[in-house]
Amino acid sequence: MDKKTIKLKAPILIVAVAMLAGPLQAQDVPLDADVSKLLSEKYRGKSYSPYAKRDFPNEVLWGDSHLHTGFSFDAGTAGAILLPEEAYRFARGEEVVSSYGIPVKLSRPLDWLAVTDHTDNMGFIVDLVAGNPDILATPEGKDWHERLKTANKDDKPKIAYEIIKALMVSKTFPMEIYYSPNSKGYKSTWEKIVNAAEQYNEPGRFTTMIGYEWTSTLEGNNLHRNVLYRDSGEKALQKMPYTTTPPLGSPDPMDLWKWMAQYEQETDGKVLALAHNGNLSNGHMFPIDAQYTGRKLDQSYIEQRSRWEPLYEVTQIKGDGEAHPFLSPGDEFADYETWDFGNIVPGNKVIAKEDRMLAGEYAREALKNGLVLEQKFGTNPYKFGMVGATDSHTGLATAQEDNFFGKHSGYEPDPNRMNHLFMQSDVGTMMSWGQAASGLGAVWAEENTREAIFDAMQRKEVYATTGSRMRVRFFGGWDFSDNDLRSREPAFTGYQKGVPMGGDLKPASGKSAPGFMVYALRDPIGGNLDRIQVIKGWLDQNGKTHERVYDVAVSDGRKIDQDGRCKTPVGNTVDVKTASFTNTIGESELATVWTDPDFDPAQKAFYYARVIEIPTPRWTTIDAFRFGVPIAEGAPVSTQERAYTSPIWYTP
Repeated sequence: MDKKTIKLKAPILIVAVAMLAGPLQAQDVPLDADVSKLLSEKYRGKSYSPYAKRDFPNEVLWGDSHLHTGFSFDAGTAGAILLPEEAYRFARGEEVVSSYGIPVKLSRPLDWLAVTDHTDNMGFIVDLVAGNPDILATPEGKDWHERLKTANKDDKPKIAYEIIKALMVSKTFPMEIYYSPNSKGYKSTWEKIVNAAEQYNEPGRFTTMIGYEWTSTLEGNNLHRNVLYRDSGEKALQKMPYTTTPPLGSPDPMDLWKWMAQYEQETDGKVLALAHNGNLSNGHMFPIDAQYTGRKLDQSYIEQRSRWEPLYEVTQIKGDGEAHPFLSPGDEFADYETWDFGNIVPGNKVIAKEDRMLAGEYAREALKNGLVLEQKFGTNPYKFGMVGATDSHTGLATAQEDNFFGKHSGYEPDPNRMNHLFMQSDVGTMMSWGQAASGLGAVWAEENTREAIFDAMQRKEVYATTGSRMRVRFFGGWDFSDNDLRSREPAFTGYQKGVPMGGDLKPASGKSAPGFMVYALRDPIGGNLDRIQVIKGWLDQNGKTHERVYDVAVSDGRKIDQDGRCKTPVGNTVDVKTASFTNTIGESELATVWTDPDFDPAQKAFYYARVIEIPTPRWTTIDAFRFGVPIAEGAPVSTQERAYTSPIWYTP
C-alpha cells in the first residue's frame, strides 16, 4: 500500500483504518487540521484510556487495623516477643519466626497495617522480662520476672491474667513501677512504636498506620477503642496516648474523645476511633437510653460519638459482631462465629450474658437504633462503616484459616491447641477452638498512603471480611440498570449515577425507589461465592425499627422466591478427612442491580451488602488434618467466609 494522506472526518474511522492497514505506523497517517481540532475539542481534559485521570478510588487495599505486639501488657506476658518491626516485616510479606519458633509467612502481603498496642502499662512487660532493675526492686516485679523466665507456653497466660488482674481488678499492682504516660519507660516505648511505623512506611507500596488501643474494661464490660492517626510520627509524638487509668487517663469514652479533640487542636493533626467487640460489653457498647455510668444519653454524647467514631470493627478473633440469631431470628446466616458467653473480667469473674443485653452489642441492631436516636437528637451516633481486623496478640496479622496463629502466643499451632482452655468462669467454659480466624479491613482508596487510607475510613468507603480477600463494590442510586454491570468496570457508572458504600443516597428526583448495584469477585485462592444479600433496616412512622434480608444474587441458577429469599442451600464440598474443598459449586463472581421492592420514601433506612462464600474448611479441621488429631468436640468443621460492606443511608 502506497503511503498517502488519508482525510478522515470521524475519529472512530482513524482506529478502523489503522487496524486494516496492518504494518502501517501511526506516523504514516497524518491528520489534517480539521481532524486534529475535532479530536482536541472532543477529548480536551480527558484521555482515551478509561484508567487515566480517574477521580474516584480505584484500589482496594487490604489491611489490619488492630494488631498487638510484645509491647502490649497482656500479649507480652503471654509470651509474645515480636515487636512492631517484626509485625510490619511480616505484614508486608516477609517470612519471620513466631514467638515460639515457628516459621510463618502470609500467602500474600497486606497493603497496610496498624500496630495498636494497649496504652495501659505499655512497654512494661518488655522491661519486666528483660529484668529492668527498677522493676525487680519490688517484690512483685521480682516474683513475676522469675516465674516468667521459667514458665512454659501453657503457664505464661495464667501469669498474664494474674498480673492484669492485679492492675485492673484487685488494684494491688505496685504503682511505683507502673508505666504511666509521663514515665520514662512509657515515653521510650511510644517513641519506639512511632519510629518503627516511620521506618517501615513506604507510600505507594506498604502503609503503616500509627495507632493504639484504649482499653476500657469497666467491671469486665468491653468498651475498647482503637485510635488511628492520619499523621506522621512528628505529630504523633507531640502528645502521649490516652490510657484508662486515672489520674492521667479515664475509662469513659467521652474523655477519650476529649483527648482526641485536644490532640487535633494542639498538633493540627487528625485522628479517628473505632470500637470493637461489643459482643463482650454486656449491652454497653451501643447504649440506647443511658451510658454504662447510668447517665442519660444527651446531645453531647450523640454528637461526639458521631464525630469521632466513623467505623466499627465488626469481626475479629473474639467473635463476629454483625448480627445475632436472637435479634435476627429470620436470618439463617446470623449465627456466625457467635460469642455470647458474657463479658471478660481478668480473674475470671465473668458476668453471664442475658438476652436483654444483646441489643446494645451487635452492629445491625446498632444501625437500626441509630435511626431512632437520629429522630430524637438530629444526629445518628451509630452511622458507622464496617471493617474487620484480627486483634491478634502475637505480632502476626494472620486471618486466613490455613495460616491461623491464634489470639496470643499461647495459642500458636500445636497438636493440642484446639482443646486449650480459653476462658473459664462460674458461668461456663470456652475452649480455644472457639477463636475465629478473622478478619481483614478492605479500603477503597486512591493510593496506598496514610492520608488516602485515613480519608477513605473517614468517608466509610470500607468493608469487612472474615479473612477472605473477595473484591466487593456497592453503590446506591436512582437510575442504575442492568447495562451498567456489563462494562466490567461498574465503578465508573457507580460514582457517576450514585454513591458508594458509606454514603448517603441523593434526593430521589421523582424516582419511586432506590436501586443498588453490587458486584463481588471471589478471592483468587478462596472459595466460590454462594450469594449476595442486601440487608435493609428502617424506621417506621411509629418509631419502631425493622430489618429484612434480601437475596439479590445467587449462584448455580438457584431460584430467588417472591419473598426475596433463596431457600436452597449452595451445598458443601468440604472433605473433612483431607481438610480440602472443591470449587465445583458457587460462582467466581456475582453481580446485580437490585431495586428495593418495599421502599417507603417517608421512612429513614439503611442498606448494606453481605457476600457469602461456599463452605470451606475451618482452621480446626485444618489443624486436625495437619497434626493427625481428632477435631475438638463441638468445633465446627467448615465455615462460610463473608464480607460486610459499609451501609448506604436514606433520609427522607
